[in-house]
Amino acid sequence: MDDHRLEIWTNGAGLPRTFVARAQQAEAAGFDGVTIVDSQNLSGDCYVALGLAAHATERIRLGTGVTNPFTRHPAVTACAIATVHAESGGRAVLGIGRGDSALAHLGYAPAPIALFERYLEQLQGYLRGEEVPFGPDANVGSLGLAVVPTASRIEWIRPGRYPKVVVDVAATGPRVIRLAARLADSVTFAVGADLARLRWALATARKARADAGLDPDGIAYGAYVNVVAHDDPDVARILGEGGLSLFARFSAMYGSATGPASAVEKQVAEAVHDAYDMTRHNRAGSAQAAQLTPEFAHEYGIFGPTKYCVERLQEIVALGLQRLVIVGPTREANPAEASMAESRFAEEVMPELR
Repeated sequence: MDDHRLEIWTNGAGLPRTFVARAQQAEAAGFDGVTIVDSQNLSGDCYVALGLAAHATERIRLGTGVTNPFTRHPAVTACAIATVHAESGGRAVLGIGRGDSALAHLGYAPAPIALFERYLEQLQGYLRGEEVPFGPDANVGSLGLAVVPTASRIEWIRPGRYPKVVVDVAATGPRVIRLAARLADSVTFAVGADLARLRWALATARKARADAGLDPDGIAYGAYVNVVAHDDPDVARILGEGGLSLFARFSAMYGSATGPASAVEKQVAEAVHDAYDMTRHNRAGSAQAAQLTPEFAHEYGIFGPTKYCVERLQEIVALGLQRLVIVGPTREANPAEASMAESRFAEEVMPELR
């Protein structure tokens, strides 16, 4: 990531051809990057989509938003994103978190912290072109062959041809923030647009790096932000309610709100958790979306006219962030209103942030 220029990203989902069109539109609109979800039961394969988009675009960066440490071995993940990196001329970013809908639809909760830590260590080793030790359950020696591998390395990754793939961790709670600060190349906070929460997240990450003997500002920091530009804040909130409910639940993943939170934020985040219907993940009109209040939307997201959106986002960037991932209108939102809101963001809000 460019340390001197704010990157503004958008996101996509669906079948690869749908994502390719989304990536082309985002590039034409001036976005710096676009992510695609990795949730095998809800969307098409993310790496097929990113690979196709690599050849259908020229400038825009391409990333997972986000993958997880459960559904693929770290060597497979590293190979997949490194392939996108090579095919795109060095434009790939590997976004990863503990896992959410991808795991839930296989019957699992997010990956434990210890597993996530080990996965990140191995993933980074592979992407640097290093040998990664086999795990304690390795049994290739039982084949009785003359020569077998004694460690694992992706042979075709050659450091120097392209910059290393950036590993960006999506983080909400303090343990993941601290882990990401030590092991990732960048951290994108999923804590909402509340300045107090973002200050806390940044301070937690910087302290973790300092405690580990690392430069607190030696990695890039970003934020997922729910934003819908519309003259009527109530219409904007309804357009963005699916994504807002999704990110609100991250702040109360196991039922209790984490990090600093106002009384409104705590009450609503926990109500969203208690009402959450994973079969209607990221959907407008869902039971979880019904828990959102105008007060919560005002604190946790950014919904309103262009000038208001610009001012709120400028305050966030001034904290020291280098990347914003904009979560806009939700699936099932009014298509015409959603399209106008997205165009308004690209044409009126985004230019004011650069």
